[in-house]
Amino acid sequence: MADVAERGQRLVGEFLRRQAQADGRPSADPLNIGNAFLEMTTRLMSNPARLVQAQIGFWQDYLTLWQNTARRIMGGQAEPVIAERKGDKRFKDDAWRENEVFDFIKQSYLLSSRYFTNVVQGAEGLPPKTAQKVDFYTRQFVDAMSPTNFWMTNPEVLRKTAETGGENLLKGLSNLLSDLERGHGKLRINMTDESKFKIGENIAVTPGKVVYRNALMELIQYTPTTETVLKRPLLILPPWINKFYILDLRPKNSFVRWAVSQGHTVFVCSWVNPDESLAEMGFDDYMRLGPYAALDAIQQATGERQVNAIGYCLGGTLLASTLAHMAKKGDDRVASATFFTTMLDFEEAGELGVFIDEEQLQAIEAKMSQRGFLEGSEMADTFNMLRANDLIWSFVVQNYLLGQEPFPFDLLFWNGDSTRMPAKMHSFYLRRMYQQNDLVKPGGVELDGVALDLRDIKVPSYFLATREDHIAPWKSSYKATHLFSGPVRFVLAASGHIAGVVNSPDSGKYSHWVRDGSFPEKSSDWFETATELAGSWWPDWQRWVTAQDRSMVPARQPGEGGLPALEDAPGSYVKVMAGD
Repeated sequence: MADVAERGQRLVGEFLRRQAQADGRPSADPLNIGNAFLEMTTRLMSNPARLVQAQIGFWQDYLTLWQNTARRIMGGQAEPVIAERKGDKRFKDDAWRENEVFDFIKQSYLLSSRYFTNVVQGAEGLPPKTAQKVDFYTRQFVDAMSPTNFWMTNPEVLRKTAETGGENLLKGLSNLLSDLERGHGKLRINMTDESKFKIGENIAVTPGKVVYRNALMELIQYTPTTETVLKRPLLILPPWINKFYILDLRPKNSFVRWAVSQGHTVFVCSWVNPDESLAEMGFDDYMRLGPYAALDAIQQATGERQVNAIGYCLGGTLLASTLAHMAKKGDDRVASATFFTTMLDFEEAGELGVFIDEEQLQAIEAKMSQRGFLEGSEMADTFNMLRANDLIWSFVVQNYLLGQEPFPFDLLFWNGDSTRMPAKMHSFYLRRMYQQNDLVKPGGVELDGVALDLRDIKVPSYFLATREDHIAPWKSSYKATHLFSGPVRFVLAASGHIAGVVNSPDSGKYSHWVRDGSFPEKSSDWFETATELAGSWWPDWQRWVTAQDRSMVPARQPGEGGLPALEDAPGSYVKVMAGD
């Protein structure tokens, strides 16, 4: 207790000093939530009858719940008034069903949640963006108020407290202070035991060499495992919002290792973790120093002019922009293009659109103008909010209420290894892509003096979307099938933005949907006529990409071509942490 008190006092002192030294007064509502809820309330008040009807229904359900609970206490049976969603892990403890008190707490919470959600969604006449914001933050509030998040109303925590004499709460408080210390006064939840992982030693371990380096990226060439390889090298452009090793996490689920085993000469761009010195790097700089520089380097290293290219998420947006740029210049060095969970049409950007309005963009740009970049933790916080129960509140319960140490999990280590964003590039990306949706407009975006038109792209293209993607919704990704002029294949995988992509054939997990022929205008029509196949989509992609060109050549060793090896994979850039 003395240790806890001392650390707490120190943290408060540091927080107060930072507040005193801060320049300017922060906005009281940087997310512009207040105005959205004020507009919603005004709309509700214009139709009081609907609100009264909702309240009557709520209280009728509540009265039924009281009666059912009384019946159960007296030894009778009663069907639940409301049940949690299938798969809701918050209420997995048996006490939520077997104990009358906790069953009442759970059902009263679910009734209240449904009431708040229905009232908000029933507000008529709200602009779509305002309605989306109100709905999103209402769900954030509802999730935060779950009885599982409080020790007095969580049966598992109460049981643990009784068993340990309260040591779990003391340990949880210590964990909370440690996370505040790690975040320098801002809560940075420790999701995994980071001490168990070291990049290049037990994650990102596929053998290879860095063969090229510039200010924005290191180009890694991986060591072949087959005697012959496909003539065309494979270039992978990961997003620079996160680090590339999500595609090389462990040997058993590494897409990079698997692609090497399938006979590809794999090159990956490992992006730098930028600091203030790169504040003026723009989207066109990422194009010049990313794919264009990589294509030049690959030709030097292998003698091959044409490549198959893959872009993941933001890397896919960059790849499409580069292809449109190359089409205008008559550059055909990318022979086929693959897009993993990529949005090109941002009209329906999903819940990330909640964070893209003028007030929030100005707040982000003000922060970036002071530092020259967006902090990686701020981007990570946004993504975590999209899955708050899984990525925030579950750890609050485990770490702070149950007092458990985080379990070592490589995917969560990667998730916490966030990267910074250069100010100029990030402002361009948020405004021109998300806010204005300029990329789908012919000539709407200009890079390096060239006006882009995605309809100029004629290379064979493969689009992989995931059904539960909360970052690049699959129905938005599907819209790309009508943007290009060349042949397109679209495949939908089960699961989400990461798990649906990093799903090796050996895992036996997750199905995928395919459909031949033309693409209906509506994504729902495509899905209704698609065929579901068991297992990974990786073999489908391999058949597609090898069908473009099956020519084989002797395997190429990194560093033995026209470019010398600079250092072993995974290189230096990937090891720079956001806090460094």
